[in-house]
Amino acid sequence: MRRAVALAASALGRTSPNPVVGCVILGADGSLVGEGFHRGAGRPHAEVEALAVAGERARGGTAVVTLEPCAHQGRTGPCADALLRAGIARVVYAVPDPDQTAAGGARRLRDAGVEVTGGVLRAEAEHGNELWLTAVRRGRPCVTWKFGGTLDGRAAAPDGTSRWITGPESRQDAHALRAAHDAVLVGSGTLRTDDPHLGLRHGVAGTPPLRVVLDRDGTVSPYARVLDDAAPTLVVTGPHAPEPALPGRHEVLRVPVTDDGALDLPVLFDRLWGRGVRSVLLEGGARLAASCVAQGLLDRVVAYVAPVVLGAAARPVLGDFGASTLLAGLRLRPGEVTRLGDDVRLLLRTRELPGGTTPALEHPNDHTDAEPGCPTGRAGPESGSFTGPTGPESGSFAGRAGPESGSFTGPAGPEPGSFAGRTGVESASFTGRAGPERAGEAGRTDPERARRDGCTGPERTCPQGRADPERGRGERRTGPVPEPVGEEGRAAERGVA
Repeated sequence: MRRAVALAASALGRTSPNPVVGCVILGADGSLVGEGFHRGAGRPHAEVEALAVAGERARGGTAVVTLEPCAHQGRTGPCADALLRAGIARVVYAVPDPDQTAAGGARRLRDAGVEVTGGVLRAEAEHGNELWLTAVRRGRPCVTWKFGGTLDGRAAAPDGTSRWITGPESRQDAHALRAAHDAVLVGSGTLRTDDPHLGLRHGVAGTPPLRVVLDRDGTVSPYARVLDDAAPTLVVTGPHAPEPALPGRHEVLRVPVTDDGALDLPVLFDRLWGRGVRSVLLEGGARLAASCVAQGLLDRVVAYVAPVVLGAAARPVLGDFGASTLLAGLRLRPGEVTRLGDDVRLLLRTRELPGGTTPALEHPNDHTDAEPGCPTGRAGPESGSFTGPTGPESGSFAGRAGPESGSFTGPAGPEPGSFAGRTGVESASFTGRAGPERAGEAGRTDPERARRDGCTGPERTCPQGRADPERGRGERRTGPVPEPVGEEGRAAERGVA
């Protein structure tokens, strides 16, 4: 299944409105006889591609696939039927298909006498397909806010300078993140101040995303960099704005204006959905990000944080969204932390993952091949380290195949989102570490404290990953800190490259 997840990740950013899917075919003797992945809308699905490689060797064998085989006739035929024709005896899949149009393949296969097992490594496969799954379950594109800023939350100095707050490693990672999305969105302030290009650079390969710029009054310059021929651009205006003069293949999309004079974002996202867009990367600016927060349209945040402070006079990364009390603030769920040069990259989510998974606690019962004592099904060094991405398009960390895949390091504690319960020395957990430098804090050997905290032995952390009740979950970490990605715009307020 992990091989299938890795295959799926190789097509990130190129399959919308379809999901990324990988498939491995094992022969009747258990040997690998075929594999494949979905390469794009209208092209063969992963199962069909893998079966074509396997040929007759697939008969009596097993299909291992990251998403439940589809049961509907679209541009291609149902994958469930293709598996039946090939004589597959067993199907193992990771994630049930949430798209009611395509779902039902597992039931069709069972009805035909095929042995079907679902939920294997579900969390890993969900993380790899997170953008599409979130979009389907929400009924709108998955929206990720990406910014680069200082430790004190500033995107530009008081004089407007922002090049470069973050380092080259962050900027390269930001372009890989861009390549994994269907569209990149900026507001009119960023458009005027930064004149962003919004294409792919820094050696990142892939299909450039659709560039979407908000221009309520239709004032975009025909010479703006977003109107070159590197990628298509959608200029979003109000209903009564003059028609912008756009060269080439670029288009104008008109959406309603709200009572406060802003373009209607829910309507915009609905129109983008109709165009096959399943993921949007919001890159600027501070007011647009605040509008998404205020309207509950934000699903994820990717922050590149530099070890710099600029003070209160500098421009903030986020505008006012009406939070007048602490309880009114947006509380995020921690996802991944990675170091990039001198910067730290944070992936956070505004809700639990669709389908009930959380970034920090996977489905223990979904991992049927989990190693003993490994609640997330990962038993090797990939499980808890801050290793770098597995490929230029992947943004995965710790060796996982998905772009934003997974949790910090697969904590063992029961509280979703906690930074606890990890045992590797490289682990970035704040508490509950059992590595040599943490002896006496995580997995303590003192019997009295162990009894009090519920720890049963020197190799175990407390049930909630805490070193002790007084210390809580906010200990300093002693290991290296992850790093953020930098921006390429002049107005750091918008974080646009």
